[in-house]
Amino acid sequence: MTEYGNEERLTLKIICFGDSVTRGVSYYGGRLHIVKGNYPSHLQTLLQGYPLKIVNQGVFNDNSDLLVARLDKAVLGQHPDYVLIEIGGNDCNFHWDKVASAPDESHEPIVPLERYLDNVTKMVQRIRQAGVKPIVMNLLPLDPVRYYARIYEINGPGIAHWIAWCGGIEHWHGMYNRRLVQLISHLEVPTIDVRTPFKRTADFSELLSDDGIHPTVKGYHVMAGVIASALPQLVGLGEQA
Repeated sequence: MTEYGNEERLTLKIICFGDSVTRGVSYYGGRLHIVKGNYPSHLQTLLQGYPLKIVNQGVFNDNSDLLVARLDKAVLGQHPDYVLIEIGGNDCNFHWDKVASAPDESHEPIVPLERYLDNVTKMVQRIRQAGVKPIVMNLLPLDPVRYYARIYEINGPGIAHWIAWCGGIEHWHGMYNRRLVQLISHLEVPTIDVRTPFKRTADFSELLSDDGIHPTVKGYHVMAGVIASALPQLVGLGEQA
């Protein structure tokens, strides 16, 4: 453990590293909003009895390419003890304007699958080489109905043919998650399953906002609760003080 600032007791520093889900973005009223109740802030509150300092290094619209590029400055340069990695939702997304303009052509995700997996591997390895311990989360699910409704609203009906032809984002999103879970097992890196509690809900609108992909305020509470339940054991802390 490392001592930080003027704190009287030893504190574990945990960096939450990821995209808009880590940053704390939700979609309602026809636009995106940054919410105060993001999962890292909830996590700090839920685990306030433990000697933990939670730092939010989530950036809107990030993908794994961008996380690798800012890993040194945003994470390793901050000398954490643990890093919680949440990434993939933007990697398996598409440039929908290009899809709409050429719906009969093949289109690759923004970060192709093998490069995404390679990026996650690089991050885990570099974090470990720095003497820091990574924890990788799987992907939150999405609500394809509301997701496609928003994409259709922005880009028009040209995307419908392509979605029917290739399986659309739900197909790719599930594939990326399955391969990520396999990679986590191969790398023998600790993990937290945030996907299952969302999948179990009877109504996605309770936990996912109007764009079908960003959590609601309640969704961030649920996500933080799942992480808070698993984290103390993963970082070697005993009963709450």
